[in-house]
Amino acid sequence: MDYKSAGVDIEAGYKSVELMKEHVKRTMREEVMGGLGGFSGAFSLAKIKEMEEPVLLSGTDGCGTKVKLAMIMDKHDTIGIDAVAMCVNDIACAGGEPLFFLDYIACGKNYPEKIAAIVGGVAEGCVQSDAALIGGETAEHPGLMPEDEYDLAGFAVGVSDKKDMITGEDLKAGDVLIGMASTGVHSNGFSLVRKVFEMTRESLDTYYEELGTTLGEALLAPTRIYVKALKSIKNAGVRIHACSHITGGGFYENVPRMLKEGTHAVIEKDSYPVLPIFKLLAKTGDIEEKMMYNTFNMGLGMVLAVDPADVDKTMEAVRAAGDTPYVVGRIEEGEKGVTLC
Repeated sequence: MDYKSAGVDIEAGYKSVELMKEHVKRTMREEVMGGLGGFSGAFSLAKIKEMEEPVLLSGTDGCGTKVKLAMIMDKHDTIGIDAVAMCVNDIACAGGEPLFFLDYIACGKNYPEKIAAIVGGVAEGCVQSDAALIGGETAEHPGLMPEDEYDLAGFAVGVSDKKDMITGEDLKAGDVLIGMASTGVHSNGFSLVRKVFEMTRESLDTYYEELGTTLGEALLAPTRIYVKALKSIKNAGVRIHACSHITGGGFYENVPRMLKEGTHAVIEKDSYPVLPIFKLLAKTGDIEEKMMYNTFNMGLGMVLAVDPADVDKTMEAVRAAGDTPYVVGRIEEGEKGVTLC
């Protein structure tokens, strides 16, 4: 009897590490100390000393049941982007700069090429957010998970000077709401998605004219990372008054999280194009409009509030970072909450 006969292949683990090393190299920052394979990841904080009052920000998340689609489609090279995005976008919307990321993959069986593909996506997400991938864990769970299945989660740490944090305290009536386009469903609401559409390879490989792609490709489109767009806004000299990452709970749960007492957000639904995938979801699943906005991002992955005088400068900075902005509403005095009209 040995560990391999019990279901854990140590040699496969070694091979996975070797295959992922090239991906990890792409994410390195000068602050990273040591290489892959140590018991912990080391990251120098020397640069933080330049800040007046540095504050560490952290975020942890996963991709939810979106991983089920990756498994059905046998496409594993983008789901890692989602894991990174869910963490670093939360840090960025608080005014932070992501510094490093760690991933955790739990699998029924370690298939080295599959694990390397997943980590390749994680590395791409780190490159897109300028975060270093300094460590991770791949855990085989024989008997707990089916051999072909896995789950993916991650943890990110960022930093902000306290004076640069986005807290919502600067928010005031008259501020303008700007939304940044999403790439699709991102990584929330997939438990509902999987009830609406048949989760088979045939169904996911079906081409839809209105999507311009197959259903699976549209649903698996990786979550947009907004780190560089928010950094571009800051570098343009704009003070963001409040910011919300539109994740699980859609608009009704997430927009109020960026508001302070006495302020109310008004978002005009026709101020930006709702992506075709959401229209198909609503039609196929017979989902009422309010539930759609209470579950999905509906085409906006990030919403932020700025002074009216800064709108043009903000829009220009977002476009310069490669994102698409829309003026979608305003802040009014009133009870803390959001109205979609």
